[in-house]
Amino acid sequence: MSTLIVPATIPSVSEDCEQLRKAFEGWGTNEKLIISILGHRNAAQRKLIRQTYAETYGEDLLKALDKELTHDFERAVLLWALEPAERDALLANEATKRWTSSNQVLMEIACTRSSHDLLLARQAYHARYKKSLEEDVAYHTTGDFRKLLVPLVSAYRYEGDEVNMTLAKSEAKLLQEKISKKAYNDEDLIRILTTRSKAQINATLNHYKNEFKNDIEKDLEADPKDEFLSILRATIKCLTRSEEYFEKVLRLAINKQGTDEGALTRVVTTRAEIDMKIIKDEYHKRNSVPLDHAIAKDTRGDYEDLLLALMGHGDA
Repeated sequence: MSTLIVPATIPSVSEDCEQLRKAFEGWGTNEKLIISILGHRNAAQRKLIRQTYAETYGEDLLKALDKELTHDFERAVLLWALEPAERDALLANEATKRWTSSNQVLMEIACTRSSHDLLLARQAYHARYKKSLEEDVAYHTTGDFRKLLVPLVSAYRYEGDEVNMTLAKSEAKLLQEKISKKAYNDEDLIRILTTRSKAQINATLNHYKNEFKNDIEKDLEADPKDEFLSILRATIKCLTRSEEYFEKVLRLAINKQGTDEGALTRVVTTRAEIDMKIIKDEYHKRNSVPLDHAIAKDTRGDYEDLLLALMGHGDA
C-alpha cells in the first residue's frame, strides 16, 4: 500500500536523533539532512524518533523543528512528523475554525479514514483540544452542512464486505425519490450517507445507476454553484472512489493560478503511507503527466524535495 521509500539499512533511532540534533546546530539548518531522515521513516519509526529525541535532549522534536524551519517546508515537516491521528485532529480543528461552505476537509477526514482511524482522530482531538470534534463541528457549521457533517465525523461505520441487496434496492429507490424532489437535505438521504458501510453504499449506488440509468453524482449536479450539492457529491466520491477525489484536489491545487500549498501538503502527508500509489496512477491517467513531474514543476527547494521523498520518488 505505502509508496514510502525506506532505506535498506535504517540507522538506529538514537542515530537518527543525533543526526537531527546536528541538523539544528551550527550556522543555518541542514534541511537536506532532516529530509533524508524524516522523509524516509514510517509512522511507527517517526513516533519512536520523537519519543527518543524528547528523552535524550529534553525537548519536543516538533518544537525544535518549528523553531528552525519556515513556510511551506515547515508546515509539511510538522504535519508529517505528527502521528496520523494527531495530524487529523489538527487538520480538523483548523477546518472548524476556518470553516466556510466550500471547505471540504472535515468531510474528507470523516469519509476517507477507516472507522478505527477516525475514532483515533476523535480521541486525539479530545487530548489536544480538551473538547470533542463533534461539538466543534456542530458549533462552527450551520444549516444543512451541520446536518451532514456532525453525523459524518461521529460515524463508526461497519467495515466488512457483507451487503444486503434488498436494502440496497430499497435505499436506491429512496435516494432517487428524494433527489428527484430536490430534497437534498432529507433525513433519509443524510442517514444513508452517514451511517451505511462503504460496501453497502457501493451496492446501493450501483443499483441506483442500473435502475435509474444515471450516476447519482450526475443527478446531484442540478446547480453547479450550490455548495451543499458539491459536498454531497464529494462525500459520495470519498466513500466510493477516494482516489478520484484526491486526484481532483491535487489537480486543482497544482493547476490554479498560484499553487494551493495547503491542499497539496495535506494530501501528500495524509496519503503517503495509505494509497499514494493509487492516487498517482489516477493522476497520470487523468492528466497524462506523472504527479511527481507536476509537483516538481510547481514547487521549489526543500519543500519540493520533501514532497517527492514522501511520494516515494527514488531520487528525492
